[in-house]
Amino acid sequence: MTGARLLLLYAKSRRVPFALLAVAGCAAGLRLALLRQWDAYGALQLPLIFEAAAAVGVTATAASPLGEPERVSVRWLPYLRSAVTLALTAVAVGLLCSAGIGGHLAGGTLDVLRNVTGITGIGLLCATALGGGLSWTGPTGYLVAAVYALYTQWHPPALSTPWLWPARPPHDLGGALCAGLIFACGLAALTARGARERPADPDAA
Repeated sequence: MTGARLLLLYAKSRRVPFALLAVAGCAAGLRLALLRQWDAYGALQLPLIFEAAAAVGVTATAASPLGEPERVSVRWLPYLRSAVTLALTAVAVGLLCSAGIGGHLAGGTLDVLRNVTGITGIGLLCATALGGGLSWTGPTGYLVAAVYALYTQWHPPALSTPWLWPARPPHDLGGALCAGLIFACGLAALTARGARERPADPDAA
């Protein structure tokens, strides 16, 4: 089996085309939303929602319908997991940043990069711990916490922990390190173990 054919089969089994459509839809939605004027709070909150949705689209590809047979038969599987996840994350960051060109994208490119990678890492950790079908729970829960952290910037006392990096300035080193660490841990866990298999969920792997 050639490398290109193996990659194609892997992408189909992980529903990568649908993930790309979802990410593109998030970018299009962000672009349309940026056409109108938002107050300071809304301008920060709005991109975060689309960034979290794009991260969910990326982490959804952790689930496999094949399960254990795939683990046994495909020795390149760990490399495919990491390569496809990295590529999808890069595409998500690129499309969301492109959506902000010509508009007022609060936080800019650095904020998009930090938020997408960090939230994707949370989803990858959930996939390895809970199963691919539940990978969305971590990013969704984190989104709620991050939105509240942004809220406290206008209604003190403010939450300033770097683990809630969306509420930190785009150039904040602590927030960037936390987001990068979470993504690295999530990618390493997915590469080594894959998504947890859940017998009751035929789509989990």
